[in-house]
Amino acid sequence: MSKLSTSEARKRRHRRVRGKVAGTAERPRLAVFRSNRGIVAQLIDDDAGKTLAAASWLTLKSFSGPKIDQASEVGKALAAAGKKAGVERCVFDRGGYLYHGRVKALADGAREGGLQF
Repeated sequence: MSKLSTSEARKRRHRRVRGKVAGTAERPRLAVFRSNRGIVAQLIDDDAGKTLAAASWLTLKSFSGPKIDQASEVGKALAAAGKKAGVERCVFDRGGYLYHGRVKALADGAREGGLQF
């Protein structure tokens, strides 16, 4: 039995989550991607195949601090971009990552910004 690499295991978990979570125009999917350097989140309408809003650690202006605070700021920025696009509710897609640490901080920041999920 071969052992999966870390990225292969995450992709397998993500496929399993995506079988259950889908975004619509009314409730888009909040998709998270986490790298070693930063974090990115998007609000996606899977029915139309369009990204409604996005936020990235690269778009934060002059941010310095721990990555968990960075993730929280990205969540708040995504919530603001979502409000501008007319999105108030969404479904959360953790992208195969554990709901812990930076992924949880992003979700809490998005909730603080006004998104409901």
